[in-house]
Amino acid sequence: MNLPSTTKVLVIGYVWPEPRSSAASGHVMQILETLLQQGWDITFSSPAGPGEHKADLAALGIREVPIELNNSSFDTFISELAPDIVLFDQFMMEEQFGWRVEQHCPRALRVLETSDLQSLRHARHQRLKDRLKLNPDQNDFSDLFAPALSDEYALMAQSDLAKREIAALYRCDLNLMISEVEIKLLTEQFGVPAQLLHWCPLMIDPPVAEPAAIAGRANFLSIGNFRHAPNWDAVLWLKTTIWPLIRQQLPQAQLHIYGAYTPPKATALNNAKEGFHIMNWAEDALQVMSAARVCLAPLRFGAGIKGKLVDAMLCGTPSVTTPVGAEGMHGRHAWPGAITQSAVDFANRAVALYNDEAQWQQARSAGYALLTERYPQSVHGPALTEKLRYCQENLEQLRVTNFTGSMLRHHSHKSTQYMAQWIEAKNRQPQETSDM
Repeated sequence: MNLPSTTKVLVIGYVWPEPRSSAASGHVMQILETLLQQGWDITFSSPAGPGEHKADLAALGIREVPIELNNSSFDTFISELAPDIVLFDQFMMEEQFGWRVEQHCPRALRVLETSDLQSLRHARHQRLKDRLKLNPDQNDFSDLFAPALSDEYALMAQSDLAKREIAALYRCDLNLMISEVEIKLLTEQFGVPAQLLHWCPLMIDPPVAEPAAIAGRANFLSIGNFRHAPNWDAVLWLKTTIWPLIRQQLPQAQLHIYGAYTPPKATALNNAKEGFHIMNWAEDALQVMSAARVCLAPLRFGAGIKGKLVDAMLCGTPSVTTPVGAEGMHGRHAWPGAITQSAVDFANRAVALYNDEAQWQQARSAGYALLTERYPQSVHGPALTEKLRYCQENLEQLRVTNFTGSMLRHHSHKSTQYMAQWIEAKNRQPQETSDM
């Protein structure tokens, strides 16, 4: 296959990127920046309206094109653009636009950026709900944090969401996976061919400047987009159980909770007397992280890897989290802080890190080692572009060997196509009026 001199990439985003609001958007931006470094021509499109903290893609040289769901105007748009690579941001965009891409640009490489396995996150959320119904105790969640991959599969396989999401993985030529644990789950339990998956974690090089020492820092910090259910659940666990335990040992301790799109139910939790402060959105997340002494991330469910914890390492801020929070993030390396399974242990480890300078310094050093080993953009960026080029050069053979994907495209895209065409036709019908 003769590759074009300048590769044209179309990204179809579920939302417009907001890298200062979510790790998922941050990952998308890292991918875009990697492709820009290759001199590739990039167009970003989305059916969503612009969010409050939308990144200025045009300033980076990326064209911004709004698109519509269930509208044949997209067919004209993509035919004229004729991209070499189409990157779907989240599987719902592949469901909506995949058949149109295949119909009008059959030779375009179709890539899915997953951010995390949504069906895994939803299954774990349901497991937490079931656990709390059977046992309302808010302390020990060790039974929740240690399922075998076969147990994860058994729970996920019952859901329509998993069937939709994994079908989308098969229909694409390549899927970017942020977590090695999720790759293992897909290959060992769901039987997804390894050639369809590429490990592409957050891509961050260690800082050059030395962050502030412990003496120049104060307070605990928790951060995360409030629209993301795991983050809201973590705030509730902090409020009801963990923070009171920390305050018993540190009566003057202060916790600052930052997050985009703060709802009234979160603002209502603010209590200055308890040192529990809802701070809304952080204009500069790295700045507030660098000023904090310890980052708290008591995640009871979730998937993917956690941008807030990578930010903590980048800022030299030790963190306390759960096995879900640390999943897929540290490999064989020590965690830069503590991983706990109960509220009591979480509080004790947080207090110890806050008070013990030697322990705090050791955790900070572990964070730098982890960043250097697992997350350098200088490693993962070239690996990504090399994989994309390989898939372009071997596209025909890759599709021949992915018969399941071909079969799913044949059946699913036909039904999606007919539904989309029916919706478009219905929307075009003039509204009936009545004199009654």
